[in-house]
Amino acid sequence: MIESSFDLKSGSNLEKILRSGQFAVTAELGPPRGADRSVIEKKAGLLKGYGDAFNITDCQTAVVRMSSIAAGRIVLDAGLEPIIQMTCRDRNRIAIQSDLLGASALGAKNLLCLTGDHQKFGDHPMSKGVFDMDSIQLIQMVKALRDEKKFQSGHEMKTSEPKFFIGAAENPFADPFKFRAIRLAKKIVAGADFIQTQIIYNVTKFKEWMKMVADLGLHERAFILAGVAPLKSAGMAKHMKHNVPGMDVPDEIMDRMTAASAAKKGKEEGIKICLEVIEQVRGVRGVAGIHIMAVEWEEAVAEIVQQAGLYPRPSL
Repeated sequence: MIESSFDLKSGSNLEKILRSGQFAVTAELGPPRGADRSVIEKKAGLLKGYGDAFNITDCQTAVVRMSSIAAGRIVLDAGLEPIIQMTCRDRNRIAIQSDLLGASALGAKNLLCLTGDHQKFGDHPMSKGVFDMDSIQLIQMVKALRDEKKFQSGHEMKTSEPKFFIGAAENPFADPFKFRAIRLAKKIVAGADFIQTQIIYNVTKFKEWMKMVADLGLHERAFILAGVAPLKSAGMAKHMKHNVPGMDVPDEIMDRMTAASAAKKGKEEGIKICLEVIEQVRGVRGVAGIHIMAVEWEEAVAEIVQQAGLYPRPSL
């Protein structure tokens, strides 16, 4: 069983919301491709009050952006709780542990552990990927830092340990499909406290995956947040369907977005589809919340949360 509210790992707002049994809402806040902190502050202003914590992406799609840790501190200053994303692409285990200590010292309490997009897909394709470890090994390392006060080398920490609520990502739609729940189990055994899934458009297949997850009892060992995202246009839906690995966009969704875009109502239809997905996944056994990925469209988050009946957010 998932621990009670008396067994807090980090004491973060997100952890308290989930352990209290309330339906959680997280969303993404992408750092800028520059050093202007006002970009983050503007996004924070749009998102404040519409989520329990916010993912600060770590050079997503392997494109250079402001540090997720530095951006996370700016988000904290703005009164929001960050979920710091950490990838294995750009750092070896020494650098990762150093950054984790720094992030904790700056006030971060939530961490999402990722392997990271390959650098060949980004703006520096000739750079060397590090990949000293993968996301599962990263989760294990963070758990040891937190629970055992031990570095990955086995050496003991002599001062305060970083206290993180540990998250991981999972894609219910990638192949081979029948092994996806087992892969999730590995992350939970490694120490993941919460899971954020890939964007869901194929709800039927997501429900099938969640049944496998529940059959293994994984929903009782970690909190699962279903990933959702509003589409802006038929072009975005087409890109998602054909160019994003592991994405499942049914033809029905494509047809709806094509018709809506032709009528210059693509954004409205995209939000409508997102709300329909939220309504459906809320009834799925084991789903503890949603994660909204409105990429560079933070304005949409408030509308989605309000229309989904998830506003105001609880205060603990």
